[in-house]
Amino acid sequence: MFSVKELVESGRLTCVPVNYIFNNTESDLHCMLPQPETVPVIDFSLLTSHDPDQRSKTIAQLRYACLEWGFFMVINHGVSEMLRDEMIRETESFFNLSGEDKREYAGTKLFDPIRCGTSFNPKVDKTLLWRDYLKIHVHPHFNAPTKPSGFSKVLRDYCQKTREVAIELLKGISASLGLDPSYINEKMRVESSKSHQLLVANMYPPCPQPELAMGLPPHSDHGFLTILMQNGIDGLQVMHKGKWVSIKPLPNSFLVNTGDHMEILSNGKYKSVLHRAVVNNKAARLSIGTAHGPPLDTVVRPATELLADGVHPAYLGNRPDSPHLQRNCLVYEVARLVSDEYRLVQREMSCRVAELGARSTSLSLNECTEFLNLLNRFEDCKERIPSLLVSRNMNVDSRDLVKESKACGDGKR
Repeated sequence: MFSVKELVESGRLTCVPVNYIFNNTESDLHCMLPQPETVPVIDFSLLTSHDPDQRSKTIAQLRYACLEWGFFMVINHGVSEMLRDEMIRETESFFNLSGEDKREYAGTKLFDPIRCGTSFNPKVDKTLLWRDYLKIHVHPHFNAPTKPSGFSKVLRDYCQKTREVAIELLKGISASLGLDPSYINEKMRVESSKSHQLLVANMYPPCPQPELAMGLPPHSDHGFLTILMQNGIDGLQVMHKGKWVSIKPLPNSFLVNTGDHMEILSNGKYKSVLHRAVVNNKAARLSIGTAHGPPLDTVVRPATELLADGVHPAYLGNRPDSPHLQRNCLVYEVARLVSDEYRLVQREMSCRVAELGARSTSLSLNECTEFLNLLNRFEDCKERIPSLLVSRNMNVDSRDLVKESKACGDGKR
């Protein structure tokens, strides 16, 4: 089956197929907060205000949101409700295309301009996710499906607007870290013509037994920021103080979370927080996220300005005085990138172990599969290596790369 949507609409579904069953809910009951909490709310109009007092107060709110949650809602962001509604409608129309039309975009490589599919990687997943997805690299090179006919224009306008919102948010976050407001945008080239923006749309069809299935398992995001909107159907849950919190966005708001690169650049001060998507048996949920990051050939390291007064980097960084770096700096950079992002995956696994530790039963096959899905993220990270090498026009022996990755992972760098 190419999509969960096709499976649901086939009319033959009365229960969740065994290959979609996650043993997640029983072990999660003790990890859910009994009452929903409200994530911090940032008024974008005050952040961009010419009033220095209002801006200063909003930057302080941003600091709290990034320190305590890693998630916040953005209101008064300037993206029109009409454009948001059009984006939702056009994306729904894409998922409503025939299977044959969508298979045109069934890419197999991480950097295919457009990829459409289901689960995470159905060829290797033992337990499938209850979601269909559309992933489009929209910047620096804009891509769009040819169908539906109006999708391309709406997609371009929407991505441009969210990119503008991300740039302003990153100015505020830079200031909240005590850095120059332009630090992230300029040093990491987020505001440049080569910055990377990825759109990911997830469709979660209604599920006959939602307690048995999972839309997306616990994960964190790459990049600096992800800006998310949805079609009014809830399902996002965020890990906060060891408990899962169900998020109910305010009308016409964006949900924003800090990503892996933000954690690395802030030297661990602003965490890339775990979140997941659960499903329901009443209505299809659609989420549209745009991930904003540096050019793909950029290696992110802790900001040197945050390493003063004896503060040591929580993540490995370049040492310009190293003779080895002078000989082959690129190999080290790529290895360090893999190591840092792998450490974030390891943290997710540790969190999952802590959740399961309260149980007296052993791990099920499905739960073991969740760990394998986390390792798939590490494989995604490694797939970024070719773009780094190509961008530097260098030919590197893969054996050197493995050796350097091991050195980074062992803390020898």
